[in-house]
Order: sequence, then structure tokens, then C-alpha cells
Amino acid sequence: MKTIKDSVHDHIDVVGVARDLLDTPAVQRLRHITQLGTARLVYPSANHTRFEHSLGVYHLACEALTNLGIEGTQAERVRAAALLHDIGHSPYSHTIEELIHRHTGKYHDDVHDLISESEVGDVLREHDLDPDTIAGLIAGAGELGQVVSGELDVDRMDYLVRDAHHTGVPYGTIDHERLTRELTFLDGELVLAEGNVQTAESLLVARALMNPTVYNHHVTRISKAMLQRASERLLSEPDIDAEQLRRMDDHDLLVALRTTPETAESARRLSHRDLYKRAVWAEMQDVPDEIIDADHETIREYESDIAESAGVDSESVILDVLSRPRMTESSSRVVVNGDVRALGEQSTLVRALQQVQRDQWRLGVYAPAEKTEDIGLATERVLGLDTDGTLVSDVRTGVRTTLDDFE
Repeated sequence: MKTIKDSVHDHIDVVGVARDLLDTPAVQRLRHITQLGTARLVYPSANHTRFEHSLGVYHLACEALTNLGIEGTQAERVRAAALLHDIGHSPYSHTIEELIHRHTGKYHDDVHDLISESEVGDVLREHDLDPDTIAGLIAGAGELGQVVSGELDVDRMDYLVRDAHHTGVPYGTIDHERLTRELTFLDGELVLAEGNVQTAESLLVARALMNPTVYNHHVTRISKAMLQRASERLLSEPDIDAEQLRRMDDHDLLVALRTTPETAESARRLSHRDLYKRAVWAEMQDVPDEIIDADHETIREYESDIAESAGVDSESVILDVLSRPRMTESSSRVVVNGDVRALGEQSTLVRALQQVQRDQWRLGVYAPAEKTEDIGLATERVLGLDTDGTLVSDVRTGVRTTLDDFE
């Protein structure tokens, strides 16, 4: 057994297969991947890593398994999956995940190759655990996969509390001890026991408050978009392919960006926090549906059109379109009067939070500070935004100074 002091859960005892997995290269790599990517440019203390988070998920999985009465080999499988659930992350966590997926077809939870063809697979086999089964649990397969990856998973419980702790933002606080204690299986489905509608709602409230404050803070989005653009440019060079990029850590990627002439300026801006500014920050109601639903190639075409209209080079324009708001947690199942019900059907609060998500959605266009006004006006023309001139260019409207002071 190994005992590790954790900033969130205090002491974590790592035993069995998890103890042997702890020092494998795939798990130790997570020490060098920040949990919140570029959000540390907003919250300086948000330097926690996927390694810490994986330990927290393992700890909560152990608690959940005890409360569910699951022991033996089944429990060992889940513990292994909990510790390994993030080994598929690319640098800066989710920041460049879509880019990696476009080139490899793999998201961070598709780890069959990483597990079976590495030291991780050797350790699992030594403990009579099948690597493919563990990879399936990480992807949420089967009844027990819901504990690691599902609407009520321990992954979500840890990252909300951990992200709030390290950013200093109080909104992610949830009662994770009650959540793990009240989990139960009914007809193969992981649900919260009777009397826990409010417990389930707390997860949604925490996420709804953390989204605009941390995960989608405007500076986080700008820096994330700049890193995505630089990484995409890096892949156009002959020396690095998507599989190599996928297995880099944060430090590797920054060095690669710095040492590649085509991306060196982007690396400088990110390192010095010399970020682009908002030329447009538009609400969903002001944006045509075809833009909201546009694919990556179409967005790049829009960027080129905006740049041409503004008379600037295409690298000066970044169009950042979030996916349509969705709340997967609303399908969480809770027991009410003996019946299993989806939280979204039971809770009026969920419906209110879904509206809040729509109200918080923003389309962003980012550019160097001195070009935001021209690019903002060009964006209005090219995209046909229905803003009446009120949501274009922070510099022109005078909003920029006020908002940047709150970071």
C-alpha cells in the first residue's frame, strides 16, 4: 500500500493493481498535463494536473465500490480504470482534443492501444486483468463502466471539487461523500437512491456556475483557441504527426511550438500572455443557425472571408464557435417514490439551468488588439450577425477595459 497526501481528499491509500500502475510511464506522464489547460492564464493557482485528478477519481471510485458492495476482481477492474481513465489525454487536456480526433479518429477515452501495447498492459496482465476490459470501462462500457464514465460518474465528482479548490472559485463545491454513498444499481443502471433529487441537482448547479466562470471564461477561450490554431499549424509541418502530438505533454508541445518558425510567434504570445482580444462576443440569438452548426472546414472558410473583408492576413482572425448547449447530466437517474426517473423530467431546476446555458452561450471572434475594430465590422458583414452594432468589438464599445480587469 502507498499513502498519498492529496489537497482535496486528504490521504489516499493506493493498493493492489493501482499501486503497481502508479509508476508506469503512462500514468506518470499525467504529472505534466495540466487539468485546466490554459485556464491558468486566468487563475494563476490552477496548476493542478491530470495526475492529481486521476488519484482523486481512484479514491472516489474506491468509496463508491465500498458503498455499492462490489469486491474482488470486479472492484479491481474499476479501480484500475479509474486511475487510468485520463492516460489518453493529449497536451493541455481537452484543448486540442478535437484536433487530435480529426486526424486520428480518437478521443481521450479511446485507450485500447495505449493500454494493451504498453507497460500498463503488462501490469494489468500480471494481476489477471484483461487490458481490453479495462479500456472498455474507461469508455463507459457495461454496468460498472458507469461508475467511471457516466452521468453520475466519480470523474465529474472529483474535477468539479478539484477545479474549484485550485482556482479559488467557490461554485464547484458538491457533497461528493453523499453522492458516492447514495449510488445504487437498479436493473443494471447506476442511479441515486430515494430522496436525492437535490443531491443530483447540485452537480448541475456546480457545473452551470463553473462553465462561465472557469471553463468558458473569455480569456480561457481566447488562449485555448490560439493554442488550437498553433497546434493545427504545427501538424502542417513534416516533422510532427498527429500520433506524436497525441502523446506529447504540455512541455513537449510548448517546446515544439517555440522551435518551429511557423508557430514561434504563437508560442511567444501564449508564454507572455500577449493574447488576442475579442472583436466580437455575440449571443446565440444574434447568430444564424448555419454558423452555429458549421463544421471545422466551414469555420476556416468564414475566417478567410472575414480576413479578406477586413484587409488583414488570415492568421489575424480566429472564429470560435461553441457547440450547442447540452446538459448530459440531465439524464441522470434518480429514484422518486419508488420509480426511476430522469432528473430532467423530475426537476424544474434542470429546465431553468438549460435556459441559463443558452443565455451564457457566446460566439467569439478574436484578433490582435490593434485590429479588433476592423475585424469586428468585417465579421458583421460576412456572418450577417443581428447585433445592431452593440456586440461588435470590445475596443469600439469600451467594454474591453472593464472585462479584462476581472481576470
